[in-house]
Amino acid sequence: MPNIAEGELTTIALCWRLERSDGAGLALTSHDAALVHGGVEFVPTPGITPAAVSRSLGLEPDSGEVAGALSSDALEGRDLALGRWNGAKVRLSAVDWANPGAAAIDLLGGELGEVSTEGERFSAELRGAASRLEQPVCPATSPECRAHFGDKKCRVDLAGRTSYASVVASDGGELELDRPIGSNHVLGRLRYMRGANCGLSTTILAVAGALVRVRDLPREPVENGCRVELREGCDKRFATCVSRFDNAVNFRGEPHLPGNDLLTRFPGS
Repeated sequence: MPNIAEGELTTIALCWRLERSDGAGLALTSHDAALVHGGVEFVPTPGITPAAVSRSLGLEPDSGEVAGALSSDALEGRDLALGRWNGAKVRLSAVDWANPGAAAIDLLGGELGEVSTEGERFSAELRGAASRLEQPVCPATSPECRAHFGDKKCRVDLAGRTSYASVVASDGGELELDRPIGSNHVLGRLRYMRGANCGLSTTILAVAGALVRVRDLPREPVENGCRVELREGCDKRFATCVSRFDNAVNFRGEPHLPGNDLLTRFPGS
């Protein structure tokens, strides 16, 4: 298979593949015409260019930055401002537009970090896959569960613990629903299913009948009638895991491990 790095490099175009956590994605190219490579059609967006890309041969994480104009219809400034593209998977490749069948050169693969917008322009940080090596190897001990509620470590089935409602009124971080919900939704998740905040999630802090107080203020006004998804929560205590979920075998914490307060309970003479 021919290599695009052989010979002159005047026909090389940059290709971006982005995929959000909600499944939406984009395929963009710096070329001035649509480019099909690997069965994917890349839409021309000449205004997007890499500001800086660094790669290493060792275990140092690759990094980069991309900047450009909001010239793509799918890449809207509102979506960037709302954080919908934060953490999106990204792959940057160099493709020969004169010979799309040639093997591409992968420049960077990872996820989008912090995204900032200014007027009609934006900039985004690129984090290579090796950046995950900077995370702690072993978790620190804690009396609370370290698993995320419902994940493969927790294993609590969320199928019967998710419901839907509509917002009839909103005031900042307080939402009034069309029906009351139980206190088991405290520390759960509220996800907007319609309107300008569609796809965004926040944590439920308090429940009083049909009134719900959320942690994060909506970034856009919540329309009356907006459909929301409600998921039960967990306070990550061992007692709750045993009594409410009968899931002690999957508890990811050390509730009986003595802490620093042991020294104060039994002071030396």
